[in-house]
Amino acid sequence: MAKPVPAAQPIDIACAADDLMREIMHWLSHLRAERRLSPKTLEAYARDVRQCMVFLGEHWGASVTLSRFAAIEATDIRAFMAMRRADDIGGRSLARSLAGLRSFGRFLEREGKGKVGALAAIRAPKIGKTLPKPIQMAAAKRFTDADERAGEDRDPWIWARDAAVMALLYGSGLRISEALGLKRREVPLPGAGDVLVVTGKGNKTRMVPVLQNVLALVQAYVAVCPHPLPPEGPIFVGARGGPLNARIIQLTMERLRGALGLPDSATPHALRHSFATHLLSRGGDLRAIQELLGHASLSTTQIYTGIDSERLLEVYRTAHPRA
Repeated sequence: MAKPVPAAQPIDIACAADDLMREIMHWLSHLRAERRLSPKTLEAYARDVRQCMVFLGEHWGASVTLSRFAAIEATDIRAFMAMRRADDIGGRSLARSLAGLRSFGRFLEREGKGKVGALAAIRAPKIGKTLPKPIQMAAAKRFTDADERAGEDRDPWIWARDAAVMALLYGSGLRISEALGLKRREVPLPGAGDVLVVTGKGNKTRMVPVLQNVLALVQAYVAVCPHPLPPEGPIFVGARGGPLNARIIQLTMERLRGALGLPDSATPHALRHSFATHLLSRGGDLRAIQELLGHASLSTTQIYTGIDSERLLEVYRTAHPRA
């Protein structure tokens, strides 16, 4: 069952007139309630629109009203994009800014509040494709080994917790937010189940398999955790018993990759990349991997075929009759 959708948080844009602010808040509420965008995406869209309105207020030297924004020209948008690029903003962030403004423009048009035609005339910046950098299988397994952390001045239960989280990232391909969002009742005991139901982007739920040895690591952590873990509460908690922050796991991996001699690309998300890449290298079906990762589009999953091109070439060389 989808989680309830909270109301959009108000944002403060001093240079925006009241009529424009009302429409911005209606738009954000629409994205949250009907499009069910993730909180981080909503926060980014709100920030981008705020930055644009602040720029326009300075650019025009006047308050930005709804009618003035609806009449915006392509040169104004290009000036805003140029200002953002001058701040060393990458192509991906610029593309998201433009996407947010276009979304707001389409919303205004649907609501009969004006047609912001200039937004369609702006070409989105090109974004260079970057391939994920998976971790080697042997190294990925060592992230869950408590012996690798010998000498750290941390409580043993914290070692067990971090090992369990990283085992879920690599063993089930979870995003770190998905792993830390698990409630205790949602994680079966070893031998009592082999599936997790996780809530991913857009509050979409999916079922993913979980290995018994991963469940054993989770149970080992639960057994030594000094804080109460009620069924409806998060299964992974911080040092004081509150919800575990993702930054803690990121810092843990930073320390471990130094001990293992791994590059900076060995992050919690790289464990998820490794899950997909290693499944593909063992003959996993791309459609099945798409479902496991929770990708809305197969094109997102197809990036892993570029990572494993050497294996595909080897299959070609050994299987083709003319090879």
